[in-house]
Amino acid sequence: MSKLVLYTNQKSPPCRAVKLTARALGVDLNEKEMTLVRGDKLMEEFRKVSPQHTIPVLDDSGTIITASHAIMIYLVCKYGKDDDSLYPNDLVHRARVHTALHLESGVIFSRLSFLFEPVIYSGKSYFHSDRVEHIRKAYRLLEDSLVDDYVVGSSLTIADFSCISSIATLVGVVPLDEEKFPKISAWMNRMKELPYYEEANGAGALELAEFVLGKKELNATQYL
Repeated sequence: MSKLVLYTNQKSPPCRAVKLTARALGVDLNEKEMTLVRGDKLMEEFRKVSPQHTIPVLDDSGTIITASHAIMIYLVCKYGKDDDSLYPNDLVHRARVHTALHLESGVIFSRLSFLFEPVIYSGKSYFHSDRVEHIRKAYRLLEDSLVDDYVVGSSLTIADFSCISSIATLVGVVPLDEEKFPKISAWMNRMKELPYYEEANGAGALELAEFVLGKKELNATQYL
């Protein structure tokens, strides 16, 4: 099997979710790190496979898959075992995985973007208080969803990879109160025990949090 190509960025939560999935499956990736800025030497190549200019993008011998959730499902279905619990065959269990994926994309990641973008792109030197509160409400939604060891039941699924990719960055910017959210705290510790966690997600999650906080501080100096 030729190595799959992943156009990615270490700071990107969706890209890290795909990397976690690949590591769990033992699938090797040829990772092409994208900056998505003018002058990136890979940009011309990237535009050919991603007309939307978004990452991650998977190139599997000419088959192009975009969007992290679609890529994760594709990887498990094509390269996982028939009974792979990462994306279960049972329709009810699978439906619950989809529900959790929508929670991540529609609530957790979207609120992360809503919080970060004014600082990254608009030069803001502060986080809007209402947007910070929306993050805490997202924590509550996830806390209430964790009725077992993992996001969907007692087994690890791609929903865990998707959720942890955003949550691991958010807690570095909007601290998690472990007394209010003990289930999230325990779940995060469980995820950190995965042998591939730090390389696939932990380092990038911290890098993004530090980048946003650093950009916030830099923006503040522009007003002095």
